[in-house]
Amino acid sequence: MNIHGTTILAVRHKGLLVVAGDGQVTMNDHVIKHSARKVRRIYNDKIIVGFAGVTADAMNLSERLETKLNRYNGNLERSAVELAKDWRTDKYLRRLEAIMIAADESRMFLISGNGDVIEPDEGIIGIGSGGIAARAAAAALITYSDLDTKAIVEGAMKIAGSICIYTNDALTIEELKIEK
Repeated sequence: MNIHGTTILAVRHKGLLVVAGDGQVTMNDHVIKHSARKVRRIYNDKIIVGFAGVTADAMNLSERLETKLNRYNGNLERSAVELAKDWRTDKYLRRLEAIMIAADESRMFLISGNGDVIEPDEGIIGIGSGGIAARAAAAALITYSDLDTKAIVEGAMKIAGSICIYTNDALTIEELKIEK
């Protein structure tokens, strides 16, 4: 069975971090859920995570990230690196099929099972089936419009949903004000 789905987009712009995820879950050629929640807050609501992939695997990774955050006093970069190291080297974790974004008021990372911990140069990350389309749309909207950050993310996700058959418009959106 092939389970597809999810577009997650994170944008840091104009003093705000906005992370959005669509709600569609697809199994083979059928949509089986329209309103899955793939974006949530962890670590006392200070970190926003979004995930693409197998839900149980993503939840496992989210819990492991929160454990690392507790161990390293909320240091997102250190926690992300330690999670990626475990994910890449542990025989059980290597089988997990997910990818995630984790962001706080100052940092944003893409974390993968390949050992990747990537912080974007321009404050935009898109993952999942429609991630590339959402990221490109967000970059264009930032460059060529005066929209606020939430409107940029909503518009970019709408564009991704119009292109990617595994992305819908039932969005979950979380926001954090960026402290300067």
